[in-house]
Amino acid sequence: MGAAPGIAGSRVPQVQGCFLAVGDYECRWFTDMNNTGGPVDVWRVDGVATEMLRTSMEGYQYFPGPIAATQLTLLRTDVPPR
Repeated sequence: MGAAPGIAGSRVPQVQGCFLAVGDYECRWFTDMNNTGGPVDVWRVDGVATEMLRTSMEGYQYFPGPIAATQLTLLRTDVPPR
């Protein structure tokens, strides 16, 4: 991500980890939250079992640690904001 803002435009992490969508509905919800004005990419994360996820105060699932590039597969690219 580098210097780019988070998907909700934040400059600081909301949790110490990576939010993950569980299913198509959550995936669309996260991509719709994009307020940076441009398209986003959707990646599949392999090797993370649901019991490894934590729940944020807002009720969203996240993995509490780094995710290696080898665990990622690009599913959709340039998903436009609605």
